Amino acid sequence: MHTIHIVVDGDACPVKHEIGEAARAFRIPVLMVSSYDHFIQGGEGVKTIQVDRSDQSADLYIANHIKRGDIVVTQDYGLAALALSKGCHVISFRGQSYNSENIEFMLDRRHHQAKARRRGSYGKGPKPITQEDKRIFQQKLTKLLLELQENV
Repeated sequence: MHTIHIVVDGDACPVKHEIGEAARAFRIPVLMVSSYDHFIQGGEGVKTIQVDRSDQSADLYIANHIKRGDIVVTQDYGLAALALSKGCHVISFRGQSYNSENIEFMLDRRHHQAKARRRGSYGKGPKPITQEDKRIFQQKLTKLLLELQENV
């Protein structure tokens, strides 16, 4: 039987500390994946993997190492779609769950935003993560871990 892991797209992840805390409380191992451009400190129960700098290296590493039942933490809709297709649970840095009902809409929106950027239209980008956002993320991750623990 596969042990569930939390696998994190770590390059721009603002909730590393919250992931570590929740994972330790449930004794779930964490794998943080980042490029060599981003130094990530490991810790108790947190293993770090560094990959080369090319554009999709961290995403490809994650996609090739996740297993059914793992929890993937990412903001990348493409990686989220891949993880969902492998039977993983996927959550954003702000605590939003990605699922089969919402991923198609998100991928479509990403496509339309990319087309707009190519035409020279740029939005403001996402709001900075606040302490409240981090608290909400940790609550949602903890809730997911509780649900998975109950279903074992």
